[in-house]
Amino acid sequence: MATSNQVKKDAGRQTGKSERGFAAMDPERHREIAREGGKAAHQSGNAHEFTSEEARKAGKKGGQASSKQR
Repeated sequence: MATSNQVKKDAGRQTGKSERGFAAMDPERHREIAREGGKAAHQSGNAHEFTSEEARKAGKKGGQASSKQR
């Protein structure tokens, strides 16, 4: 049986758990990185904050798209 640190190959796909990269980081470190990215986006003027009307339209569009897949 494989341990959680080993990666198994199954028909060309990796399964199991890999202890590398962003996914293996502590959740608090994830938040720190995301926070830094958000600050940088706002400072450079590339960040977008949705108005309630824009959010409503986006939610409606997503709901329609997901209901088509059923």
